[in-house]
Amino acid sequence: MTIKMFGAASLLLAALVFNPAWAQDAPEGERAATGGAQTLEDILRRQEQMKVDDSFRSENLGDPANAAPITEHLGAQGGVSASDTWRAIRYDEINPTTQVRGPAVDVLIQDGGMPWYKLREGPMINYGGGAILGIIALLALFYFLRGKIRIEGGPAGTTIERFKAIERFGHWLLAGSFIALGLTGLITLMGRSFLIPVMGPEAFATMAAGSKWIHNNVAWAFMLGLVMTFVMWVAHNIPNKLDWQWIKAGGGIFTKGHPSAKKFNAGQKIIFWTVMILGFSVSLSGLSLLFPFHLPMFADTFGVINSILGTSFPTDLAPHEEMQYANIWHSIVAFVMMVAIIAHIYIGSVGMEGAFDAMGNGQVDLEWARQHHDLWVEEVQAKQGKGGSS
Repeated sequence: MTIKMFGAASLLLAALVFNPAWAQDAPEGERAATGGAQTLEDILRRQEQMKVDDSFRSENLGDPANAAPITEHLGAQGGVSASDTWRAIRYDEINPTTQVRGPAVDVLIQDGGMPWYKLREGPMINYGGGAILGIIALLALFYFLRGKIRIEGGPAGTTIERFKAIERFGHWLLAGSFIALGLTGLITLMGRSFLIPVMGPEAFATMAAGSKWIHNNVAWAFMLGLVMTFVMWVAHNIPNKLDWQWIKAGGGIFTKGHPSAKKFNAGQKIIFWTVMILGFSVSLSGLSLLFPFHLPMFADTFGVINSILGTSFPTDLAPHEEMQYANIWHSIVAFVMMVAIIAHIYIGSVGMEGAFDAMGNGQVDLEWARQHHDLWVEEVQAKQGKGGSS
């Protein structure tokens, strides 16, 4: 038995001597179990945006000296496999060309997807959803403590025209489209986390596809409503000295007195400019998402910000990074708008007696109008040359 074991050992030693490739050192250290490839720890560290020693990959780009004969598998690769080629691309060791033409085709590897995904699925959902639930809870508490803001002394029983039909159409076009966009946007953003466990992946896939179609097409109605309301009301929303007095008085929300105001008070002006500015911004980012890679905005925007504020925002952005920034910004602005609009809906419905009539049928109670927009009532009555009742 001893002679047989000695013979086998001698044969193995001879094979290693005459075939050096068999005698390469086995991977040592933490990557021994993976044959020298990346480990689970490497993957997790990369996902956490932590530093990873990539030398085991960046220095392993293939060796032409190990090329197989042309008649064998991979022989035409010259000793470099497809994996070796992609590693060389990642570490900028070769300068490849492509015959494909189109947006973003020159970007073969882009590492920004994981940070974007984590921001979108984590803080975006948590803080955005928390803001919506927070404003709803705050308004519910306010209603419980303050109650509905009533018309002091009761309604007059006569009305005055507050908004014309075209104004109400523009308002409801903007409001209705925004509600549709908000709901479908929330389904798209949060559906995987909250709806799939409830309704299953198949039903959610149908809902998500429908939500995407609605979101993309209703966006045009939103932009039209935005333009209409801006043109019709911008002249009435220019800030003036009355606004500061209205703000100091808290708009009469916490007291029984109501500060003077024209057609729009300071609170309504704040809502107007919030909707106009953020609506314009969310429309631009939405157009960028509707037409991928054709409307880059953030590189130039960051350049302007850097020149003014001396910041160091990145200005050399890959097309995919532009899309990722557009997606994140679109969500942030939409959440801020939703918080503002929820507060606006509260005041215009259950929060204030008589307020909904302004956009319901265009006619508001004369006493309500005198208490909340006294200077506007005086202007209308002066033009009509009568008491203003109808």
